[in-house]
Amino acid sequence: MPDSTVLWWGRFDPGYSRNRIVRKLLADLGWRIRDFRPRISATGDIEAALRRIPVPDLVWVPCFRQRDAAAAARWAARHSVPMVFDPLISAWDKQVFEHGKFAADDPRARKLLEQERRLFAAADMVLADTGAHRDFFLKAFGLDGDRVAVVPVGAEESLFKPSPPRDRADGPVEILFYGSFIGLQGPQVIVEAARLYDGPPVNWRLLGEGPLLGACKEQARDLSSVKFEPWLDYDKLPVRIGAADILLGVFGASDKAARVIPNKVFQALACGRPVVTRAAPAYPAALAASDGIAFVPANEPQALAASVADWAGAPDRLAARCEAAASIYRRHFANDAIRNSLRDALSRLVTSD
Repeated sequence: MPDSTVLWWGRFDPGYSRNRIVRKLLADLGWRIRDFRPRISATGDIEAALRRIPVPDLVWVPCFRQRDAAAAARWAARHSVPMVFDPLISAWDKQVFEHGKFAADDPRARKLLEQERRLFAAADMVLADTGAHRDFFLKAFGLDGDRVAVVPVGAEESLFKPSPPRDRADGPVEILFYGSFIGLQGPQVIVEAARLYDGPPVNWRLLGEGPLLGACKEQARDLSSVKFEPWLDYDKLPVRIGAADILLGVFGASDKAARVIPNKVFQALACGRPVVTRAAPAYPAALAASDGIAFVPANEPQALAASVADWAGAPDRLAARCEAAASIYRRHFANDAIRNSLRDALSRLVTSD
């Protein structure tokens, strides 16, 4: 819808990559974006009324903003404006199955599930980042399939671009993981893989910080090949990726880990670096035979160690793997393809309006 306005609603993080990518793609499609950040999420509709916020053509509630969704839906319904909800995750799934805060049959868990069902049902369109996540939303929240569209995450292509293979000068192959050291990512699996590793010399580098960092450092205290690096500013990540030979994805065994393709995988492929990550139904089946990405079973450090040893044992093939990784990104995850998915989702929404 060229020359139309979308009201970006909520107390969102403007620097988060999903938000930055979607906002750019919406602008590419001709949407004008206006922001509304309510002082209190639960009463955002009242604030919008008092401030006489101009009525847009579309209301957008971005990722992780379940707290804003109910008020946004009420305001959108009053003004007969469709609302898109891009949750990225389920708060119920995160609290119950990822963090284990409540048992699934706990009344508090059931209450959270029912609350989230109402939030999802109030949206005219719900976005999912993968087909596996779409299937989860449909089953968990009883949604009509026509109201859930897949729009992959991708990478910010102005930052994450293919770079030449690293000049190793016959030194050790460098393996890089970066992340927030949470259970979904399985950083302990990486450290254990480094312990079990039996192959040509490699350097394992783990960058970032988070709740499992301390445990990982203790686990690796006697491993000279494992080093930890502090978190980098976001715009410095592409250079750090380019200074590695092989990137690592995630290795957690949770159902959620199987439903997502993490940012780091998109970013590494966009930079032309081959990736080893856990097998998951979130990935296109065609990638199983690619030289640019290798899949290992979740939570199996021995399999990860063997996969790294296989690649490190053929350093002359790393350049070809880099090109294969870039090709995967271009063919399956490029912004052009994501823009088309977004355009198609919004076209369905307008048609059904």
